[in-house]
Formats: sequence, structure tokens, C-alpha cells
Amino acid sequence: MAIKFHNPKSVALTGKYSLGVEVPSDARLLFLAGQVGYDSKGRLAPSFEKQCDLTWKNIGQILKSAGMGYGNIVRVTGFITDSRFIAPYRDARAKFLKSPYPAATLIVVSGLADPGMFVEVEVVAAK
Repeated sequence: MAIKFHNPKSVALTGKYSLGVEVPSDARLLFLAGQVGYDSKGRLAPSFEKQCDLTWKNIGQILKSAGMGYGNIVRVTGFITDSRFIAPYRDARAKFLKSPYPAATLIVVSGLADPGMFVEVEVVAAK
């Protein structure tokens, strides 16, 4: 059985995500820890946009190490520190995720582990 995406017309869909994703029992699952905008030398990018870009690139590197890609993502939880970042977060995410979209949640939080962090993204992938 393949991964199935559920978006019934009876439930409003307000963005580029799926309302539900069904993973078959024989699928291999990969759970990523929350990723942030650090480069390979451990330096935090200075702006929200650069942190978003690095976050998604870091996610891609972890997926690649597991023999997966962005198309294998079935669940995304994004955390941002200001509601003004919603549109730029969605723009950055759109560079990496294509249809069919994973199930997703975006949460505005008062802060992350480092006061300089503006975004953190958790991902679950399946293959």
C-alpha cells in the first residue's frame, strides 16, 4: 500500500498541506529532531529568511543520509517566534515541499532554545 493523503472536501483546507497522511504498516519511518538555522560550523544565521533556508537545507541533508528526500516528508511541525514570520515561513517551505503536501502545523511561540533562533522545524518522513 502506498502513502495516502486525505483532504476531504467537507473540511476546509487553507494552505499547502494535507489534512491527513496515512502511512502503510510496512513503511520505514524517520523522525527528525527539531532543526534550526545553524550552518555546518554551528553558526546561527542572522535573519529569519536565512535561518529558514538553512533549516530546510539541514532537513534535506538528514533525509538524504537516510536515503530519503523532501517528497518523503509526511508530517511537519513548524515553530516561529513572531506571527510576522508566517508568510516568509510559508514562502521558504514552498521552495522545498511540493504536492502532495505533508500534514502540517505551524505554531507561534514566545521563544526557542536560543534567543537568536526565529524558527525550528520538526519532520517525520516515511518510505
